[in-house]
Amino acid sequence: MTLATAYDALRAQPLLDGLSDWQLERLAAHGHRSMFHAGCRIFHEGEPAERMWLIVDGKVVVDTRTAEDEQAVVDTLGPGAMLGWSWLLPPHRWHFGAVAVETTQTIELDGSSVRELCHNDPLLGYQLALAVVRVVTDRLQATRRRLATAG
Repeated sequence: MTLATAYDALRAQPLLDGLSDWQLERLAAHGHRSMFHAGCRIFHEGEPAERMWLIVDGKVVVDTRTAEDEQAVVDTLGPGAMLGWSWLLPPHRWHFGAVAVETTQTIELDGSSVRELCHNDPLLGYQLALAVVRVVTDRLQATRRRLATAG
């Protein structure tokens, strides 16, 4: 993906609305497009978390292992969603797993490069951390609503 293409793809992501053009350009330098076919496991719970993805098109389920050693769906993510935030916080291991349920186009960002970028540009790091916190908060609230209506 060229820098201009990566920039355009990142600019279109609602998650990154708070970033300036200059910050998006710096972030775009660490991104590329990736694709997952339906049924492809993107990552397993407990593995090292080295990337994040912004979903452009398609659908991914986030899952976890149950006490019966089965996979339980925790959430379903589609276009505009961020997949993976464990790359940001030590110990950098996935707390859940993820599987593409249909062909999914993403913008993939390298976690260690983005962490270094955030370290060197604290304002960018702060803006990106705020974006991640918004995602985590929204997903916790959605889980709370699902649990409230299930009982």
